[in-house]
Amino acid sequence: GPQLGLTAEETETVSWLVLHHLLLSQTAFKRDIDDPKTILDVADTIQSPERLKLLLIMTVADMRAVSPKVWNGWKATLLRELYQRVAEVLEGGLATTQRDVRVTRAKQAAASLLSEWSPEQIERFTELGYPGYWLSFDPETHARHARLVRDAECRAAPLTVDTKPLPARAVTEVTVYAADHAGLFSRIAGALAVAGASIVDARIHTMTNGMALDTFWVQDAGGGTFDQPHRLARLAVLIEQALSGGLRLAAEMRKASNVLLGRRMRAIHVPPRVVIDNYASNTHTVLEVNGRDRPGLLHDVTAAISDQGLQIASAHVTTYGVRAVDVFYVKDVFGLKVENERKLSLLREALLAALSNHDDEESDTVPERLTKRAAGSLGTVAITTAIALAASVYLT
Repeated sequence: GPQLGLTAEETETVSWLVLHHLLLSQTAFKRDIDDPKTILDVADTIQSPERLKLLLIMTVADMRAVSPKVWNGWKATLLRELYQRVAEVLEGGLATTQRDVRVTRAKQAAASLLSEWSPEQIERFTELGYPGYWLSFDPETHARHARLVRDAECRAAPLTVDTKPLPARAVTEVTVYAADHAGLFSRIAGALAVAGASIVDARIHTMTNGMALDTFWVQDAGGGTFDQPHRLARLAVLIEQALSGGLRLAAEMRKASNVLLGRRMRAIHVPPRVVIDNYASNTHTVLEVNGRDRPGLLHDVTAAISDQGLQIASAHVTTYGVRAVDVFYVKDVFGLKVENERKLSLLREALLAALSNHDDEESDTVPERLTKRAAGSLGTVAITTAIALAASVYLT
């Protein structure tokens, strides 16, 4: 510190910044920033508005120095939202009463953009969303959702797909309004993979009328906005076919994988890894899965989650080269965390099976993969036992 002309206080600040230089990026890209505990935990670590500002500057500089491709408009948006929410807490916000006030203000802001609607129509829409929904979007998006829902109800449409390119954020927002049911997320994810769209973030909201209003933010294979009109039209058709059962998802995803993944890419091995965290959120179990990125990976993983009887509240997708890091906030059918040890063990095994190499095991069912893994584990135990016996004989 003194050699660089820094005071003891400045030295301590620099040391703290280096220690926590990944805090904002890992939180923004791998955690649900709509979860109050996420924000409170970050605020508890940072503790001061000045440190928050310095850490944001360091985070942006660090990311942009790594590679021009690492930084884009979508990541800037996530960091900005995280910064604003943490700043609010550091200024004394996010108490329960203030959260209720924010929900009320969000409803009022949306209503102000629906001036042509009657008070009854506005009230009907504002009663559809739970608090989490109202805190997840800006007023313009709420108003767009309101019109989408009204149009769907007027047409008695069982499914509505809306796409909105957001060039400034380098993403396209895909909104799906459909009857909520198990496996909905995985089928949509599969259709998006077949369309050639990469999901970077997702929010899943079940409304009070039993419908799902799911939002996916997607990019093209090059990390740009998925915005060509013919591709957007095909994307909407594929989602409709996937949800109606008219699309053979497994076969179509295999084709997409063969087209997009070259032989060299398939040869790269990324060890599958599953982390289950029941402390990161007060209300959800947080699942983090790591594996080799490929078309259809998100479909396979979310299908495994659904097969375990769990509901996904949000998904956060990040890729580092060929490695995918997907994070999910989930609850069981009773709206509770998953804390039973046996259920957690089964969940982990199912996720590891879904992450397993798709090309080597594409003909295997999930039970067959689990059997193979169990056999492999027994083989490891046998080898370890043999080594221990040999060592004991040698030592005696």
